[in-house]
Amino acid sequence: MIIAQSAAVSIGFVLDAIFGDPDFKLHPIRLIGYLISFLEKVMRRIFTKNERLGGAVMAICVLIICGGVPFAILFFAYRLNYFFGIAIESVICYFMLAAKSLKQAGMSVYKPLKNGDVDGARKSVSMIVGRDTESLDDIGITKAAVETVAENTSDGVIAPLIYMAIGGGVLGCVYKAINTMDSMVGYKNKRYINFGRFAAKLDDIANYIPSRISAYLMIFASKIMGCNSRNAYRIFKRDSRNHASPNSAQTESVVAGALEIQLAGDAYYFGKLYKKPFIGDGIKPIKYDNIADSIKLMYMTSVISAVLFVGLKVAVGVVYCVLGWFFGRCCIWYMSMAVIFTEIRCVLTFR
Repeated sequence: MIIAQSAAVSIGFVLDAIFGDPDFKLHPIRLIGYLISFLEKVMRRIFTKNERLGGAVMAICVLIICGGVPFAILFFAYRLNYFFGIAIESVICYFMLAAKSLKQAGMSVYKPLKNGDVDGARKSVSMIVGRDTESLDDIGITKAAVETVAENTSDGVIAPLIYMAIGGGVLGCVYKAINTMDSMVGYKNKRYINFGRFAAKLDDIANYIPSRISAYLMIFASKIMGCNSRNAYRIFKRDSRNHASPNSAQTESVVAGALEIQLAGDAYYFGKLYKKPFIGDGIKPIKYDNIADSIKLMYMTSVISAVLFVGLKVAVGVVYCVLGWFFGRCCIWYMSMAVIFTEIRCVLTFR
């Protein structure tokens, strides 16, 4: 299974790089979203007096279903045919990645800004961020787009790769279910402050290690690309906690340092101003080219991650096979010696 999963993750990564995320109603992430919406309604009716418990039960049900369904599909696919199983798991892994769609989202903001169409860029950025965008100027639009690419490098690409390298398509689906729950119910507003608390905390836990791995890999990628990797590391160490989320500023701080710009700061959400610390020093002024630079950095980090994680998984598989062969040989030797000594003992006893 180690080699099969390694092949599936690799093929899924390549498929995402070529085709991007397909847009259709039966996309697994959409199905997860439909499931969350349905279970939210059910749990709110059942747990009318305890929203936190209802949200926790909903999250557990989502995880069981989103882990159980792909496990069953892959179990029967591999039983039917080994290569058919790899093909199905490759498609599942493909659906879990979002590198090209992240690039497309960033470019949908970059192109209008490059052509001087601020209103068009504002409309595009409103589709990919949660903050109010009506009053954003070209600098605010650029910052929002760069922050989205930076943060989602971890959530949309690196973290899924890590989980799929560990547990294949099944664990990838479980991770995306956690991520989708957070994006749907993990808000700190009146409706979700209690109901979505469990999902939000679960997302924080699931992304804690991947976000930090992503940051270090992005620092390495920035060095390869000729960006200011030293400043990226410095800003990462200084500003990676400058966010309400324990994970969001990890890759944002690296991008801010690598590109020598300043991100974050105050923002409006649902008409309310939220005071937020800055990330980075703003050595250079923000310009629309920073969006394209952040996309290049995302892609370089993604390629490094895919090679690293798949390589590690294959290495683990090789070590496992070698150890299995070695201990198998040892067992055969031990059993052979045991038989020989038993025969000698029988002969001596007979005499």
